[in-house]
Amino acid sequence: MNNLQKAAGISAIFEALIYIVAFVYFGAFWAYPSEGTALEKMAYLAENQLAFSMIYFLMYAVFGIFLAVLVIGLHEKLKPTNDPIVKVGSVFGVVWVVLVIASGMLANIGLSHAISLMDLSTEKAFDMWRMISVLVESLGGGNELVGGLWVLLVSIAALKAKEFSQGLNYLGLIVGVFGIATIYPEEVLTEIFGITQILWFVWLGLSMLRQSHASKPIQPTANVSTD
Repeated sequence: MNNLQKAAGISAIFEALIYIVAFVYFGAFWAYPSEGTALEKMAYLAENQLAFSMIYFLMYAVFGIFLAVLVIGLHEKLKPTNDPIVKVGSVFGVVWVVLVIASGMLANIGLSHAISLMDLSTEKAFDMWRMISVLVESLGGGNELVGGLWVLLVSIAALKAKEFSQGLNYLGLIVGVFGIATIYPEEVLTEIFGITQILWFVWLGLSMLRQSHASKPIQPTANVSTD
């Protein structure tokens, strides 16, 4: 159990780091010509396909793997409370894992197919990529409903069971509400969800690591006879 809690804590911290890497990449290095022509947009994607694929693999596939460990770790941590909210929340956590990983695979494979269509028709290539982008955003890129529900429910369960600090659990409630609010297509809501979840991931990870360390059984020391 301690090893699982430790793994979950480490995973939570890595989740936050992945968010930060994504924010830095898209904020400082991504220069997609959103106002350009279809040719300019597809040319930019083709030139940056490797970097784009790597960052999407990190943001979705790797994120999803760490998320799976965290979802299981939190479920096991809260399971002794016998609160149905834990079970429901864990279901949403598992669904989020599936959606996140599926979004990453769809984006990377879809981009490759869209770029391959450029020799045939730039317009068709761009139309395909635009359709893929909508699917990715709907599944896990811009709609954080499922992730928000998971954070909200596990935070409610932890608050009721007095697990973790109240500050952490109240932060989880805020994160969850903003995640659910992303059903309204406003980019600022997604950004707030991401930023607050970075704080939640770090705080949660450190708390789980601290608790896993504190709950380690004390090994008895051998009695040394002085007779």
